[in-house]
Parts: sequence; structure tokens; C-alpha cells
Amino acid sequence: QLQLVESGGGLVQPGGSLRLSCAASGFTLDYYAIGWFRQAPGKEREGVSCISSGGSTNYADSVKGRFTISRDNAKKMVYLQMNSLKPEDTAVYYCAADGRCGSTWRTRRFGSWGQGTQVTVSS
Repeated sequence: QLQLVESGGGLVQPGGSLRLSCAASGFTLDYYAIGWFRQAPGKEREGVSCISSGGSTNYADSVKGRFTISRDNAKKMVYLQMNSLKPEDTAVYYCAADGRCGSTWRTRRFGSWGQGTQVTVSS
């Protein structure tokens, strides 16, 4: 059974960094795109980044230049390196798997989701 488990969230000061991890099991990660999404209280879920099975990357404008997505298929892991964090980055972050990123990755409902990890940026 396909399973995704996020980790690495926590409390960090503005300007700090965190690296989120997404551990995949029950399927061959090589064939899937993985997206990172976030949802803040009272706000809609938004797409943050997506990496295709071939390694192509996509980012929301709000995180370009600050966040980096990467994957290690051998370890069945996907990472989101987050630098220069801002209070507005505070949210629950989810990873999700689907066949592709495509042009609609930011709003499309991916097929499988993890349980989420909390990121809080505050002084």
C-alpha cells in the first residue's frame, strides 16, 4: 500500500532554515511525481513545489529562490530544503504522489497524501 510520511517540521526563527523529508513506501518512487503542499489555518491548501519522475522541478512564486526540492529514488525519499523562512511560511506541510506534475500541479488533487508536518516560523 502506497504510504508517504513527512518529517522535519518544527519551530524556527524568521530567516532560519528547515529541511522537510518525505519517506515513500509501498510503491516504486521512480515512476511518480511528488508535490509539496501547505495549508495555514483559515486558508486554502496551496502548492509549494513539485518534482517530476524525471527530476524537473516547479515552484510557487512565493518560494522561488528560497526553497529547493530534491529526490533520492534509491532511498525512496523526497526533500524540501527551506531557507530564509518567513512567518507567512507557517503552515502544515504535506507531500503527495501523483503520475506527473504537469501545468496544474498547484491546484490539482494528487492521488496519495501524507499526514503532514507542522512548520512554524516565529520569533
